[in-house]
Parts: sequence; C-alpha cells; structure tokens
Amino acid sequence: MIPSKKLNWILAVFIVAGFIGFLDAAYLTVQHYQQGVLPCYIFEGCDLVTTSKYSAIFGIPVSLFGALYYVFIMLAALFYLDTKNKKALKILKILPVVGLVATIWFLFLQIFIIKAICFYCVVSAVTSTTIFISGLFLKIKSS
Repeated sequence: MIPSKKLNWILAVFIVAGFIGFLDAAYLTVQHYQQGVLPCYIFEGCDLVTTSKYSAIFGIPVSLFGALYYVFIMLAALFYLDTKNKKALKILKILPVVGLVATIWFLFLQIFIIKAICFYCVVSAVTSTTIFISGLFLKIKSS
C-alpha cells in the first residue's frame, strides 16, 4: 500500500500534468476550429502536423480527444482525493497506457510519415509520458 503522503504527490503529478496537457490540447482544438495559424517554437512544421489528414478522426480534431483524456485524468485524481474511491486509482493505473500508446503513434506519424514535428504535440507527449510514469508508480507501489 502506498503511504498517503506519497500517494498525494503522485496524484498531484496527475493533476498538474493533466492540466498542462489539457491547456495544450484545448489550445490546439480552438486553433483547429478557428483555423488559426500556430506559432511554432523550437521545431518547424506545426502547421503541417495540425493540418495533416491524421489531425482529425471523422472530422473531429485529435486534440479534442486529447483534451478529454487529460480532463478525465484530472477528474479521476481529484475524485480519488475527495472520495478515496479505489476505482479512481484503477482508472489512473490503466488509462495512462492508452495515452502512451496514442503518444507513440502520433510521434511515429510526425517523424516518419508527416516528417514534421509539432511543438504542441511534443508538449502533449511529455505530459502524457509523465502521466504514464505516474501510473507506473501507482502500480509498483500498490503491488
């Protein structure tokens, strides 16, 4: 069992990383619907990535799915802090695997198919990976 102080730190990481990921994905979603031009920092090619055929599924921007993922992660962590419901921890152990798989897929697309890197997508990859690692801590500490 995880000591409550350590568990609170892990949950704080879920919340902070989820919030950063949500802001990033929400910004991309708004830009998608406003058809805005994205300033690209560090890397070049944000516009190539965010306007590629891989940037939407059935007309819905993948960034919207990302924003929903990050909100769900934050809500699960907050729900556990509020109720101590073990189902929330189970979600936080399993759902980050989905986020990591999506992250790997989108990085693969950027590097090998689109051949452009989007700064905002890298921010999402870092936050998603941080959430995944936090999920591993939950699995390791509770085993």
